[in-house]
Amino acid sequence: MDIKEHISKIVEEVSKNPDIKEQFEKEPVKVIEKVIGVDLPDDIVMKVIDGVKAKLTVDSVSEAAGALKGLFK
Repeated sequence: MDIKEHISKIVEEVSKNPDIKEQFEKEPVKVIEKVIGVDLPDDIVMKVIDGVKAKLTVDSVSEAAGALKGLFK
């Protein structure tokens, strides 16, 4: 499994479970290792954390834009 696959899996888990999302905000390393079931090297974990945060931000902006778009129909 490559980093992109790890990120996708973690984003999916964080997006559908508010408890995991809250824990990710507090302890991202623990959530990542729990979700993927592997103890990753620190440099890889940091890349995964950055990727997950970026993806979650993009998804949030996209949802907000969609909601705004619906207001003007």
